[in-house]
Amino acid sequence: MSIIDVRNLVYSYYSGKILALDRVNLQIEKGERLVLLGANGSGKSTLIKHLNGILLPQKGEVLVKGEPISKKNLKEVRRTVGIVYQNPDDQVFLPTVRLDVAFGPTNLGLRPDVVEQRVETALNNVGLNGINERAPHHLSGGEKKLVAIAGVLAMEPEVMILDEPTAGLDPEGKQRILRLIYNLNKKLGITFVIATHDVDVVPVFSDRVAVLSHGKKIADATPTEIFSDPDLLRESHLHLPIVTRLLQGLQEDGIPVKTRFTVTGARKELLRMMQEQWQGYLLQI
Repeated sequence: MSIIDVRNLVYSYYSGKILALDRVNLQIEKGERLVLLGANGSGKSTLIKHLNGILLPQKGEVLVKGEPISKKNLKEVRRTVGIVYQNPDDQVFLPTVRLDVAFGPTNLGLRPDVVEQRVETALNNVGLNGINERAPHHLSGGEKKLVAIAGVLAMEPEVMILDEPTAGLDPEGKQRILRLIYNLNKKLGITFVIATHDVDVVPVFSDRVAVLSHGKKIADATPTEIFSDPDLLRESHLHLPIVTRLLQGLQEDGIPVKTRFTVTGARKELLRMMQEQWQGYLLQI
């Protein structure tokens, strides 16, 4: 059984004038790392708001652990599925980091000692120990995002959904966030869903990619399968990841490398090419 199951989901805005989601079906498996990929306006944000009941379906249904989301079970759904918003200022608002991270578990009615333990564990897991009493508005944008992630982690969800987690970050900040998410998935077994238009997230992070365009899911496959389809990329207004474009540039320069679509695959291909080139050089000596 999928941990989240989206069935024929339809949602529109302005009394049906704008169709945001058009019969979307999506299964999310426990423990996976899924990227919802699409250009702005493709329906990503509307979809993820359905995954923990911020929005409820107008048609179709969304099941969490086999149970359809409804007003009756929203509290339990939100214990299971947590969302980190694109702008951390929408989520980080209390006077200190400790109070902010404690907000969610406190509202679950947990004992103060349990809340404190969860706060310490969550901040440790995101690498922010020692800043409990700092004011969030004194933190950098990247640090605020980490506090927002810690606040959701403190709820101990089974699924975490992140909306454009790398938006507004410099390259180092992007690497830090993606590495953190990857490690949390491996260490804690949390299912992660990232909604983004940034194709360079995919090679670093994902097991699987679902592509949205104009409110429809138009593809659902591995990164290699997605980026091997030029027609799909054109239709969804996406381009190849930078690691793939690097390898294609080397091919155009006459260097015998194969196209790869993940960072690991690109690294292996470059090492293979270098070893072959070095062996050829040694044979000429």
